Amino acid sequence: MTDALLARTNIVALLAILALSAATMVWLFWHFPVITSLVTVAILAALGVFARLARLVDSEMTDLQHHKHGV
Repeated sequence: MTDALLARTNIVALLAILALSAATMVWLFWHFPVITSLVTVAILAALGVFARLARLVDSEMTDLQHHKHGV
């Protein structure tokens, strides 16, 4: 397989996954609007918390690496 064909295949696969995900979300929201909304907000809140924790851990690791080089 050439690189261009592989890249095109990856793009098509990504678009197919995004379309399936969007269709699933619309179907769920159409049939279960309140539950879907609550679960979506909970998942986004969890991702926000994880992002803050990752930033905190990353800064602590950076501080530890600077101390190792200074000693």
